Amino acid sequence: MTVRAPRRSSIAILILAGLCGVLLLLPGLGGPIDRAIDPLRLALRSGTASQSVAIVEMDAASVAVIRSWPWPRRHYATVIDALRQAGAATIVFDVDFSSPSDPADDRAMADALRRAEGQVALPTFAQKAGVADSRSLDALPIPAFRPHVALASVSMAPDADGLVRSVPLATMTAGLPRPTLSAFIAGRSGRADQTFPVDLSIDPGTIPRLSFAAVMRGRFDPAAVRGKTVLIGTTAIEMGDRYAVPRWGVLPGVVIQALAAETLIAGLPMTGSAGLPLLAALLLGVVILWRRRTVGLVLTTSAALAVLIGSILIAQYRLHVIYPMAGAVCTILLVAGGCLIRDIVRRFRIQRHTDGETALPNRAAFLDRRFAAPVDVAVVQIGNLDAIMAVVGPDDLKNALIRTAERLKIVSIDQQVYRVRGHHLAYVIGPDQQLDEAMAGLRALLMQPVEVGGRRIDIRTCVGTSQGSDPDRLLTEAALAAEQAEAASLFWTRSAARHDDLERALSLMSDLDDAMTAGHIEVFYQPKLSLTVDAVTSVEALVRWRDPERGFIGPDQFIPLAEKSGRIEKLTLYIFDGVLHDAAAWRARGHDLAVGINISATLLTSRSFNDAIERRIAASPVPPATLIFEVTESAAMDDPDAAVAALRRYRDLGVAVSMDDYGTGQCTLSYLQLLPLNELKIDRSFVQFAHTNHHDAILVRSTIDLAHSLGLKVVAEGIEDAECLHFLRASGCDMAQGYHISRPTPFAELMTFVEHRKAAAA
Repeated sequence: MTVRAPRRSSIAILILAGLCGVLLLLPGLGGPIDRAIDPLRLALRSGTASQSVAIVEMDAASVAVIRSWPWPRRHYATVIDALRQAGAATIVFDVDFSSPSDPADDRAMADALRRAEGQVALPTFAQKAGVADSRSLDALPIPAFRPHVALASVSMAPDADGLVRSVPLATMTAGLPRPTLSAFIAGRSGRADQTFPVDLSIDPGTIPRLSFAAVMRGRFDPAAVRGKTVLIGTTAIEMGDRYAVPRWGVLPGVVIQALAAETLIAGLPMTGSAGLPLLAALLLGVVILWRRRTVGLVLTTSAALAVLIGSILIAQYRLHVIYPMAGAVCTILLVAGGCLIRDIVRRFRIQRHTDGETALPNRAAFLDRRFAAPVDVAVVQIGNLDAIMAVVGPDDLKNALIRTAERLKIVSIDQQVYRVRGHHLAYVIGPDQQLDEAMAGLRALLMQPVEVGGRRIDIRTCVGTSQGSDPDRLLTEAALAAEQAEAASLFWTRSAARHDDLERALSLMSDLDDAMTAGHIEVFYQPKLSLTVDAVTSVEALVRWRDPERGFIGPDQFIPLAEKSGRIEKLTLYIFDGVLHDAAAWRARGHDLAVGINISATLLTSRSFNDAIERRIAASPVPPATLIFEVTESAAMDDPDAAVAALRRYRDLGVAVSMDDYGTGQCTLSYLQLLPLNELKIDRSFVQFAHTNHHDAILVRSTIDLAHSLGLKVVAEGIEDAECLHFLRASGCDMAQGYHISRPTPFAELMTFVEHRKAAAA
């Protein structure tokens, strides 16, 4: 099995994700993210207390028994004696004894401490001198209590978000470093103000608890405290001393002290290097980069996160080393997100360059090719495609096209065959082949019937060739040559640009002038259905040539020739005059229809053409706002600066601007924002099967959303059935155009169609 090297885009994704991960190592950036995911880290493990620490809580029940506050210290003395007699190993208070109370009570407390013989620890703490005084004052137990007790400090330092996550090992009070209550209980030493994270995965409910009042009255099981460290502190809400922590919400301070002691009993946590998880994330990211399918990408990413987080949790709870998680987790997510975007772009490109019916490369794929030197291109035209469609089903038709393409791959220089139109297949001819010999071999190859669906089908073909380096011109000229070959009953012919057929093309162009004078050039209109009001609100003007001798001449035959011969300006102005005349007529009949006119790329920057258009608009009663100039995506990209200037001039006249055949060119999103557009027309190659093809559906919906976000209306071309129209309506498309709605029709038939729909709607 051959392993593919990572593409350049994949390496870029990994580098970018790594840089973002490095930035998140900075405390100001990664710290908040680590704190945000703390609940997730904690939720993945549920620990229990060691049972070596018990809490005697000054709870609500005790408050109800001892009704005065501060509590008389004789009660504390009673509890000390009761716990000592029950066999408690150490008694630690989280209660302030820094101020004298009733002398008799203080003597009782001092006597109990003396009898305990060093088994008791009392708290010290530092507090601010006042609201406006930043000095710190040290609070120690009163002198009478100190001779027979150990001193431990109490300190709670919530993070910036108000949650307590860590506590110190020791603090300075009265000029001396003193262990905190938790460090004293666990017997751990450390540097003053050195903090450690509290293991909040331990369930506070698993710490043994006794009520202060019950101990004071002797109503408790001595086994509950025998051999344990007993921590005494307040839990009653009315006494305060409560703090918020991740996962468990608000806890009494004494419970947090107990959790901190449990943490240290298991081992002193250390903070590991943030670089190690990041390195592991990058290595896992390399694995993610190889995935090319969405399901595999999701599964691999999930597995990578599980491995990473699992390793971090093992290090935390087994080795007591805590690694920051934010940078590593975000790196993996960024790699996965980058891969997802990469694959979507790749699929979009494949979809845009693939014929939906046969999966062959399409016209857009051929137009994206770059030829460093002139090449020969052949366009094979299937002349009896309609007859084949009438005989066989869609699947057999597809197979017939694919079988024909497979034969052409044999003679193609790069084994690539493109379906550039419904009945046109194109390929590049090898440079060393003599055209006469190559066409003779191709004819012998294509003369053989194709077998599909158990039947042998004869596919009638003719071929046109062209030479050059411009892909668009190559296809146009070769397709025209193929049509000329069919008209002349020849198997193949060269492009008119290469031999005497140029004279025939020039003759056609000279006849074009006469055709306009004689009225043989007609304007047909194809309605656009507004999906919001279910009415025809706009039409597209299309040119038709009915020659008395030649018969119908397709626009694809004479429009390219008109552009090449310099007659496109005269033809477009002729069409524009007809549109203005018809628009005035239908407005007089009460139909407020907008009308789109196609503007050739060669005319966008023509000063004479634009001046003539401006004069006609000024002289016409038709409001400019009802006119739409449609330009193709490729036309807008040929000379971007000039195109933008020309389109802005149209907009200044009040004319709307539409981008036609969107999706078949190379227009970038950033450039699309610069164009003064009102409307976007999605090419039929994406729309036609969007209701049945998932990828087409994604492309169409995303284009609609993009256009709407830019304030543009969206017209979908190529609607040929009701299901496609229903899909577009559900997707929020503004307008639809296609044979399912109406074929292009002359003016009179257009009026009948519009009036019939109005009557039906009423």
